[in-house]
Amino acid sequence: MSKMKEIGVAVLGFGTVGAGVVETLAKNGDLLAERLGVRLVLRGVADLDVKTDRGVKIDPALLTTDGAALVARPDVDVVVELIGGTGAAKAFILQALKLGKPVVTANKKLLAEYGEEIHRTAEAHNTEILFEASVG
Repeated sequence: MSKMKEIGVAVLGFGTVGAGVVETLAKNGDLLAERLGVRLVLRGVADLDVKTDRGVKIDPALLTTDGAALVARPDVDVVVELIGGTGAAKAFILQALKLGKPVVTANKKLLAEYGEEIHRTAEAHNTEILFEASVG
C-alpha cells in the first residue's frame, strides 16, 4: 500500500477562526484525506501570542511567533492567512505567493485594498489566492 501524498499547511493567526481551522484539521483529518485523496498535515501555526490557551489541543512545537519563517519552510505547501488587517497579513501573503505557494484567506479588507496586487503576484508566480472564505 502506497503512502498517501501529504500537503503541508501553515496557519497564520490563532484567534477564533485560526483555532477552528486547527481543530478541524485535527478532528477531521482522516475524513478530509479520504475525500481529497491527500492528507493535510499541519506544519505550524504562527501568531503574536502563542501562550494563550485557545481551547485546542496542539503540539506546542507547532506554535511560533515567526510567520515569515513558517511560510518559508520547504515542508509548507499551502498557507492559510487568518490574521486580518493589511500589515503583516499582506507581507505574509505576498511572501507565500512569491514562493509559489497557494494562499487561502478570509481577509476581506486586504483583498479590497490590495486585491489587484495580490492577484498579479499569484499569477506571476503561477499559484493561486483562494478567498471564498472572505465572501458571505
